[in-house]
Amino acid sequence: MGLFCYEFSLFVIACSMAVVASGNFYQDFDLTWGDRRAKIFNGGQLLSLSLDKVSGSGFQSKKEYLFGRIDMQLKLVAGNSAGTVTAYYLSSQGPTHDEIDFEFLGNLSGDPYILHTNVFTQGKGNREQQFYLWFDPTRNFHTYSIIWNPQHIIFLVDSIPIRVFKNAESIGVPFPKSQPMRIYSSLWNADDWATRGGLVKTDWTKAPFTAYYRNFKASACTWSYGTSSCGSKPSSAFSDGAWKTNDLDAPSRRRLRWVQKYFMIYNYCTDLRRFPQGPPPECK
Repeated sequence: MGLFCYEFSLFVIACSMAVVASGNFYQDFDLTWGDRRAKIFNGGQLLSLSLDKVSGSGFQSKKEYLFGRIDMQLKLVAGNSAGTVTAYYLSSQGPTHDEIDFEFLGNLSGDPYILHTNVFTQGKGNREQQFYLWFDPTRNFHTYSIIWNPQHIIFLVDSIPIRVFKNAESIGVPFPKSQPMRIYSSLWNADDWATRGGLVKTDWTKAPFTAYYRNFKASACTWSYGTSSCGSKPSSAFSDGAWKTNDLDAPSRRRLRWVQKYFMIYNYCTDLRRFPQGPPPECK
């Protein structure tokens, strides 16, 4: 059992213990677009999104969240998925929105997927990091997780941290901590930029393209009518040090370094052409 308390100028989120339970897609999500290209089946335990030449598809969570851990298992579009993007992210609304992104950029058969990550604060993004995955994400389901608390945002793949975005408000960098976010996912055509900068176009003879989702879990504070509400039962997720504390533990730091050394293929912090005057302040 663990407790956490976060205080803000306008409100207090009470010390809380959130419930972790596998969700039901009927109960937890709305199919928002795609005209039947998004489907829920297996009694609410499996969801699929499809893309064809007419349209993609998408869904969003019924609830809004303000801090927590979000887990989802995905099996990505198999075969020649060049030009397609499967997006899975948290986002608030409006021109100064916050957003935490996973985007999976499709590929030609046999080439690796690119996992694209980004963090938006108060409407400003441009904080991209990209990775190859160390497995084929189309053969089996893998777990993609976001840990979000007032100290940091951690991106995880199969519980291995791949990226940490720390709160740098002390040096003037906004951090997402006051806007509740919904979970969104979509499968769409982005062949103007997604695969090799748009050089490889979507092969519509391979359509429909389909991605699958299962085992949604949320250990998080939900947000409703201006107040935060958390569950009242103990949660095993609070044994995860990355959720409760400011820093990863030593094994997690080693895994993070391993991923960033061998699988990171782009980091905005080291893009001197893009930032000739020096990297953004949070990179330092």
